[in-house]
Amino acid sequence: MMERLQKYMARCGVASRRKCEEFIANGEVKVNDEIVTELGFKVDPSSDKVVFRGEILKPEEEKVYIMLNKPTGYITSVKDEKGRKTVLDLVKTKERIYPIGRLDYDTSGLILLTNDGDVYNKLIHPREEIDKLYEAIIEGVPNKDQIDRFCNGVDIGGYITSNAKLVIIDKNPEKAKVHIIIHEGKNRQVRRMCDAINHPVMELKRKAIGRLEMKNLQEGQWRYLTEEEINYIKNL
Repeated sequence: MMERLQKYMARCGVASRRKCEEFIANGEVKVNDEIVTELGFKVDPSSDKVVFRGEILKPEEEKVYIMLNKPTGYITSVKDEKGRKTVLDLVKTKERIYPIGRLDYDTSGLILLTNDGDVYNKLIHPREEIDKLYEAIIEGVPNKDQIDRFCNGVDIGGYITSNAKLVIIDKNPEKAKVHIIIHEGKNRQVRRMCDAINHPVMELKRKAIGRLEMKNLQEGQWRYLTEEEINYIKNL
């Protein structure tokens, strides 16, 4: 689709449209190696090369922030060499997005996706101790000593976990529903922590990351974050 040159330049983040018109009139812009001074000149963004002060212009990518309720049976990756389904099979956008962190193939729940590298790095960095809330069904019912061990740090194979929380929500003699809060992100950490106290996970779902909650988002569905949610993750 053809687009006025000054509009295209503004979309590339050069300056306002009016300021871009000044640059064009001053002969500072080339299209396909030819100086253009006509303000009504139109370009095809898909094929024309626009150069301003020696730099090829490209539109700024629109930043998107997405929350997905991942079902089990999907991996949190852009692609998979084994041919398994990925979260990008569920989330269709024109922007190239990446999942932040991971949820295991057999774990469901909240996963964030974005194309904002700054937010990605902020949330993925271990120094950002952001609480993550999980709901799990575990085998049997842990006693007080086991819960204390879980909360104070357990060995999950050469690594002692940081302080965590485990609260029993419901139980019967065979199993318990628990809420677990951790702020680390080691591979299969919640499952390995539950194994360490001899109460293996039967089902696992992530319910929240910090103040971000899925609420009524159904499994397999996704939505864009609200402005308030975006401001929250940017200001962590």
